[in-house]
Amino acid sequence: MIKPRVLKLGDTLGVIGPASPTTDKNIKKVEEVLKEMGFKVKMGKSVYERHGYLSGTDDIRAEDINSMFGDKEVDGILCIRGGYGTGRILDLINYEIIKENPKVFIGYSDITALHIAFNQIAGLVTFHGPMACDIIRNFSNFSKELLFKAIMSSEPVGKISNPEGEEIITINGGITEGTIVGGNLSLIADTIGTPYEIDVKGKILFIEEVKEEPYRIDRMLNQLRLSGKLNEAAGIVLGDFNNCHAEKPDESLSLGQVIDDYFKPLNKPTIYNLQAGHCKPMVTIPFGVKARLDADKKELTI
Repeated sequence: MIKPRVLKLGDTLGVIGPASPTTDKNIKKVEEVLKEMGFKVKMGKSVYERHGYLSGTDDIRAEDINSMFGDKEVDGILCIRGGYGTGRILDLINYEIIKENPKVFIGYSDITALHIAFNQIAGLVTFHGPMACDIIRNFSNFSKELLFKAIMSSEPVGKISNPEGEEIITINGGITEGTIVGGNLSLIADTIGTPYEIDVKGKILFIEEVKEEPYRIDRMLNQLRLSGKLNEAAGIVLGDFNNCHAEKPDESLSLGQVIDDYFKPLNKPTIYNLQAGHCKPMVTIPFGVKARLDADKKELTI
């Protein structure tokens, strides 16, 4: 795996919209806040585009990725938001440009498809962390410190801890080590059966989700089970499952029941409620690096 050069204040962040669009007000605020934080900013064309529920056409969004990685003035790349659309451009990306120009790349949610592809095809370590639209809205010191620790230090991230008041829960005890990969459950499931299918053999699989009812979580986890992904993983880290509750609780399994049904029988180290995903505050996780999961102590160490 290729680890990108760490960022420093004064570096240039390229901001791209590889998924859904945002507002002109947010775009302006993003540029202002990033400059206030000490970075130079270069906005991609996709940020200003709108094509229905997409931040520009597929060609525009893919070209933004290719050009930002190829641009010698750009030191790191930050996605402006998630939403939908990255899966549509996976076959339009020039992975050789990424491999030859490794840079810090940050995002989560729909950006999961890019994390998987960049990790597996370009061999690039990427960062599951806050996006530009998160940074302009109630961006806590906790979130900022963990993001900067991940992208602005050459030292290993070390032990990842939850914000105060959020307990990590052990589903299955045990200790394991392996490369950490993953992201949003919907996007992970979408890769199955494609050339971009996630490889989890002997790895620690991280999963998070947002606004999906338990039966939909059930369906996607079943897809991972039947495809062998859950059995192949060395350990499981379940992040934040934000607002994943049933509209009719009396007619549904709870999220906890679904999680227990799929992960307890695996009998491999598994923890739940690491605050990564669609939550505030949130931790930043590097993907494609070695990690140690001690489920007995409820610890994930990068």
